[in-house]
Amino acid sequence: MKTPPFIDRLSSIADSYDALLCDAWGVVHDGVTLFDGAKEALLAFRAERGPVVILTNAPRPSSIIPPQLDRLGLPRAAYDAVITSGDATRAEIAARLPSRPYRLGPEKDDPLYEGLGVSFAPLEEAAFIVCTGLVDDQGETPEDYRGLLERAAARRLPMICANPDIVVRWGGRLIYCAGALAQVYEQLGGEVVYGGKPHPRIYKLALKAIEDARGPVERTRTLAIGDGLRTDIAGANGQGIDAVFVAGSGGVHEGAMSHASIGDTLAQANVSAVAVMEKLQW
Repeated sequence: MKTPPFIDRLSSIADSYDALLCDAWGVVHDGVTLFDGAKEALLAFRAERGPVVILTNAPRPSSIIPPQLDRLGLPRAAYDAVITSGDATRAEIAARLPSRPYRLGPEKDDPLYEGLGVSFAPLEEAAFIVCTGLVDDQGETPEDYRGLLERAAARRLPMICANPDIVVRWGGRLIYCAGALAQVYEQLGGEVVYGGKPHPRIYKLALKAIEDARGPVERTRTLAIGDGLRTDIAGANGQGIDAVFVAGSGGVHEGAMSHASIGDTLAQANVSAVAVMEKLQW
């Protein structure tokens, strides 16, 4: 595959687009620090081109994210809406109620269930699993859950994965996400339903958010920016939306590829991008 052009600034291609879908973790911040240039880029695009939607695989409702972005220093004037994998996941959970799920994930993800009237069950009695991540993502690995997942697969329990990401870079180190557990579960023969990128559910919500902000925008005039090949870039490709791959600034592929290898890396992932940036800046 031909290597897409490298660009230093979003402004060099912004005139071709009227709306922006921007990943958060790995593009705007690393969970601890707001990346230099990201705030200015989003503010400028929104002022000069059109709506900005933060599109994240966070396994929580979108209402939880703006306060987190506030603390990191991203002003609310930098975006029109936030759409999360949690938003898409809540609809999947609601459709299966009143069946009782097994909850797999940390307490910090409990806002996902607020207002749904969910009653949880032990694994042996559950009708399905909701996976938001590892209970201790700082100290555990997916292998710590293999026995549990084997028991669930033996019962043929479907899993709803609230965050398709395999890993994210948190403050300079990689930590596992719900997608890593879902990957093991699929290898064991388990059925997984995904709410977030690259799957269509989250994009339906995101495109509706763009329309609500400033009216309809053609997909060919919408740009997605992300650092995840199998989530951000593949998801945009599947929706007929141009994508910019962020290869540095704390993303999951930081340090894993050279400029010369990016074309091969995209080809191996079976995805394409209109451009590559080291970091998001205007």
